[in-house]
Amino acid sequence: MKEVPKLFGSLVFNETVMKDRLPTAIYKSFQSAVRERRPLDLEMANVIANAMKDWALEHGATHFSHWFQPMTGITAEKHESFIAPTAEGCVIMDFSGKKLIQGEPDASSFPSGGLRATFEARGYTAWDPTSYAFIKDDCLCIPTAFCSYTGDVLDKKTPLLRSMSAVSKAACRVLKLLGVKTSMVVSTVGPEQEYFLVDKKMWEKRRDLKYTGRTLFGAKSPRGQELSDHYFGAIKPRVLAFMKELDEELWKLGVFAKTEHNEVAPAQHELAPIYTTTNVASDHNQLMMEFMKRIALRHGLVCLLHEKPFAGVNGSGKHNNWSLATAEGKNLLDPGKEPYKNTSFLLFLAAIIKAVDDYQDLLRISVASAGNDNRLGANEAPPAIVSIFLGTELTAVLESIAKGKPYVAGKSTYLKVSENTIPALEKDNTDRNRTSPFAFTGNKFEFRMPGSTFSIAGPNVILNTIVAEVLEEFADTIEKSKLSRNKAIYELVKKAYIKHKRIIFNGNGYTDEWVKEAEKRSLLNLKSTPEALPYMARAKNIALFEKHNIFSAAEVKSRMDILLENYSTILQIEASTMLEMLHKDILPAITGYNDELTIAALNKKGIGINAGFEAKLADKLSSIGAKIYAKAEKLEKALAKAEATKGAQAQATCYRNTVLTAMEDLRSSVDEAENMLGGKYLPYPTYGDLLFGVND
Repeated sequence: MKEVPKLFGSLVFNETVMKDRLPTAIYKSFQSAVRERRPLDLEMANVIANAMKDWALEHGATHFSHWFQPMTGITAEKHESFIAPTAEGCVIMDFSGKKLIQGEPDASSFPSGGLRATFEARGYTAWDPTSYAFIKDDCLCIPTAFCSYTGDVLDKKTPLLRSMSAVSKAACRVLKLLGVKTSMVVSTVGPEQEYFLVDKKMWEKRRDLKYTGRTLFGAKSPRGQELSDHYFGAIKPRVLAFMKELDEELWKLGVFAKTEHNEVAPAQHELAPIYTTTNVASDHNQLMMEFMKRIALRHGLVCLLHEKPFAGVNGSGKHNNWSLATAEGKNLLDPGKEPYKNTSFLLFLAAIIKAVDDYQDLLRISVASAGNDNRLGANEAPPAIVSIFLGTELTAVLESIAKGKPYVAGKSTYLKVSENTIPALEKDNTDRNRTSPFAFTGNKFEFRMPGSTFSIAGPNVILNTIVAEVLEEFADTIEKSKLSRNKAIYELVKKAYIKHKRIIFNGNGYTDEWVKEAEKRSLLNLKSTPEALPYMARAKNIALFEKHNIFSAAEVKSRMDILLENYSTILQIEASTMLEMLHKDILPAITGYNDELTIAALNKKGIGINAGFEAKLADKLSSIGAKIYAKAEKLEKALAKAEATKGAQAQATCYRNTVLTAMEDLRSSVDEAENMLGGKYLPYPTYGDLLFGVND
C-alpha cells in the first residue's frame, strides 16, 4: 500500500488540486461563490472545467459523468467521452463549463411518483460544487442534483441541500440572538454502515438472496449469535483482505473510512467513517455501499446490505450520527464540562427535543421500507416507536430547570479496575442506550433507525428541516419576549422540556412495558410502512416542507406514491420468489426424500425388518408437504388479490395484511420441512452454511 496520506483523495478534485491548478483569482472567486451560495458564471466554469479535464486525463480518465442520486436510493451515471471532432477528421479532448454545470439525462424512466409520464423524458442534472468531483472506473464523476423539465425535484440530493440551507439559516439566527456570529451552520453526519458477507458460491445457490437480498426460507441454525463470540472478535483473514482493499479504494476517493469490526451476528460487520458535512457524507456513503459490493466479489464473497437478510439474528442498520457545527468548527451539541451553564447547548437541545416530538411521524417515515419493517424492534434494532435517550445528567439538568431549582453537579467519578497497574478510568456522565432510536451520545445524536440499504439523505432531510422549523419558532419567541435575553431563553427551554418530555425515555426500548408506556404517552407506534406513510401528507407536514422550500405538495405526494409502490413491488417480488423456490427447489426435494424413505420402508418390510422410523418420517414429511402446498395456494390467491387491488395505499396495505401474512405462514412449514430433509436433498445452503461459511 502507498503511504496513506498520499493515497487519500488521490482520485478527488479537492481543495489541494484546485489550489494547484486554478488561477488564484478563479480559485478565490469559486470558493466565495460556493460559500455564499451564488451561481457560477460561465467564464469561471470554463476555466474550472478545463483544469478538471486535464487532471482527469492525467489520471487515465477518458469519460465524464454527471453522478446523481434518483429516487431509486442508489446512484446513476451516464458516461460521455471527452472527445470532440476536428475539421481534419481527428479528435481533441474537450470539456466545457456548460457541460460541467448542466447535463440532460432521461427523466421519465426513474421513479417520479406521477410527476413525469413516459413521453415526458427531458430532465436536467446540475453540478453540486459543494461536493468534490472524483474519478471512478476511468470516468470523471461530477456530483449533481437532478430535476425534471418542469423543475420538479426527482432526486435525494436537492432536498438535502435545501434542508442544510434551512437549518443553517435558522441556527445562525438563533446564534445571533446569543451574541455568536458565524457565516453558516452545517449539519454533520458520520453514518456507521453494517453489512453481511457470505460466500459467493453459496449465494449463487439461493434464489431468494439473488432476487431479493434476503433469505425467504431458512431454518434456524444450531448456532447463531448466542455465544456473543463474533462481536469485536478476531477478523478472519479472508474478510480482513476484503476490508483492507475496501479501505484503499475508499481512501483514494476521499472517503473517511475509519473503524471496522465484526458485528454481533455471525458474518456481520461494520464500517464507520469520520463525520463530515451531510451532503458529502451522503455521497460518500453511496460510494461505500457500491464498493462494498464490487470488492466483495473480488474475494469470492457477496456483500448483503439488506436490513434483515437472516431471521433470528441481528439485522443491519445505518446509525446516523448527526450534529450541528458553525463554520468555525464549534460543535453546537457539545455540552462542555458544565452543560447546566451552557445556554447555547441547552437551547439547541430543547429545540431538538421539541422537533422530534412534534415530527415523530416524519422521522418514522424517513426510515420506512419493506426491508426495515422486518428489522425494527427485533434483535437489537430500535423499536418503531420514536423516542429520545438523554442519559442521567442531561435529564437531571432539564428536570432542575423545569422545577425552577439550581442543578447540583455530581463529582467526576473514576473506575479503578486493577489497583495501580491499569490507570483509573474517568466515568462518562451517562451510559449508552443501544435500544433508543434517537440517542444523545456525548456531542451528537445517534439516529439508529435507518436501514442498511438506505440513502442517508432522506433521514437527514427530515432532521435538518424539523430542527430548522423549531429554531425559527424559538427565534421568534425570544425576539418578541419582554424578558431579559437570558431569562427568555431559560423560560423557553423550561416550557419546551415540560411540554415535550414525553418523547424522552432512558430505559429499555425492547420491552413490552415500554410499548404500553409509549401508548400512555400518546407516542406513535407505526409498525409498518403502509401504516406510516399516510402521515406524510398531513397538513402540518406539507406546510413544513413548503415553508422551508424542501418539497411542494405535489412532490410530497409523489414521494409517498414512490414509497408505497416500492413497498408493494418488493413484496410482490419476494412472494413470487418464494413460489418459484417452492416449485423448483423445495417440493422436489421433499418428494425425492420421501420417495427414498418410502422405498426403504417397503424394502425392509419385504424382508421382515422393522421400518418404523422410515415410515413415520415419510408420513410426517408427506403431511408437511401437503400443508406446504396448501399454504402456497393461499399465497398465490393473496398475491393475485394484492396485484388486482387499485390505489397505491390500498395495494400496499393489502400486501402487508394478506401477502406478507401468507408468506410468513408458508415459511414456517418450509423451515420445519428443511430440518427433516436428508443432507443430499437440501435444496440450498442452510443458515449454518451461510453464516459460518466464510473460510479463513
